Amino acid sequence: MLVSRIMRTPVTIVCPGTSVRAAAALMAELDLGALPVCDNGRLVGILTDRDIVTRWVPKAIASRHIEPIMTPEAVTCYADQEIIEAAHLMSACQIRRLVVLDSADNIVGIVTVEDIANDASEELAGQTLGEIVEQR
Repeated sequence: MLVSRIMRTPVTIVCPGTSVRAAAALMAELDLGALPVCDNGRLVGILTDRDIVTRWVPKAIASRHIEPIMTPEAVTCYADQEIIEAAHLMSACQIRRLVVLDSADNIVGIVTVEDIANDASEELAGQTLGEIVEQR
């Protein structure tokens, strides 16, 4: 089964200059755990709920923009990849979600461990999650 069959669409993106408050409000409104960050149409990072909680809240960073707290170089996969390949990538990078690109490197979706569990294979999702949380 291909990633394109289970990925979430449409994708809401933000730019590096988006305020943390606006990004957090958008995440809450849309019930999202992550937002791809794009600059002039190019993926430059990903902002996760964990980024906000661990990098912004405790340190009360004076910056109002997400750029200092986003995770640079978001990990991606392609819509035409097999789900098992995406799961292995999540395991290797110890992450729970991937930004999905098309062949022209445009963002077309997001795939999560939850998507794998709900729409592909609970067993594969369980194995992937086990490797994600494993201390290395």
